[in-house]
Amino acid sequence: MHEPTSQVPEGPVDRPRRIGLVVFLLVLLALVGGIVAAFRYYRSCQQAPVPGSAVRLEVHQGATGDEVVEVLRERGLIRCGGLVGGMLLRDTGKESELLAGAYSLRQGMSLDEIVAILTTPPEEIPTVEVLFPEGLRIRTTYPGQRTVGSIVHAELGLSAERLANLAEGGRLSLRPYLPKGAASLEGFLFPKTYEFVRQGLDERTVLQSMLDQFRTEVRDLPWDAAHDLGLSSYEVVVVASMIEREAKVDDERALIAGVIYNRLAQGWTLGIDATLLYDDPSPDGELSTVDIETDTPYNTRINAGLPPTPIANPGLASIRAALQPRSTDFMFYVLCADDGSHRFSETLAEHEANVDACLG
Repeated sequence: MHEPTSQVPEGPVDRPRRIGLVVFLLVLLALVGGIVAAFRYYRSCQQAPVPGSAVRLEVHQGATGDEVVEVLRERGLIRCGGLVGGMLLRDTGKESELLAGAYSLRQGMSLDEIVAILTTPPEEIPTVEVLFPEGLRIRTTYPGQRTVGSIVHAELGLSAERLANLAEGGRLSLRPYLPKGAASLEGFLFPKTYEFVRQGLDERTVLQSMLDQFRTEVRDLPWDAAHDLGLSSYEVVVVASMIEREAKVDDERALIAGVIYNRLAQGWTLGIDATLLYDDPSPDGELSTVDIETDTPYNTRINAGLPPTPIANPGLASIRAALQPRSTDFMFYVLCADDGSHRFSETLAEHEANVDACLG
């Protein structure tokens, strides 16, 4: 006859082990769930977008694989950019074979189809070179003044008015520098010599090419400095546009930037007439007493702070100067020579003496 067995109670050591096992299983499930979600996202990125319209794409000389991926995503040619888009491009094994040139693509193509085109030397087709100098505006009301629009009309036979309307329609952007819905592309149409394919060229293609070039040119600039200056990336370009219109001597760009930031720090008006001329109350290219006294957002003689938008399209040297101003105590400058050089001063008395000496 056997004695009845009694249940052995759970010991103090068994409970932590059981809890630890439960925690381990929960963490494992979370990791598995995360891996499954990441895998599904990766697979979705591999799929071609919904078929859509034709897209003319330019790959600029020196563009990196990551930059090409970002442009492909922005133009609706691939689903994902960033890290995953870069991984997909590298998975093709042809990231280093991308060729600069102009290409005709269509939304709905697979990445392999796109890469096959971007790694095939484009056919020789008629092109035209067009120079856009630094400091141009998109449009102007002054007769005879060169603008981006007037050059596009004269050199490419396209409509200056249609280009200006598109540039001011809020339909194009350049993040993170130019936010979506911005009132104008002024400041972000990069000045340089472009080679355009004549066939199928339109105003939108010209603008997109200049925006893409801006991204390529400024990518290595120290944009983190904008935070130290208390500005957004957009406001840095506003400052750069003023430097471009004010500076004629390269060595003075960073010094003019220093004066601008000194005056902003003190809450002074900037007193830059180039901003007033951008929105000239009497559009004749000259400043009258009435113009100077008219209160507009671009009158930096009356209103402190920056004008609301860039006033021209600056080159790389002016953008760099806006990000890396020279440390100085100067608060004033005045144009003082035929070569465009200025005299700088710390006090109003010194400035007035320079004005008398330089302008008579």
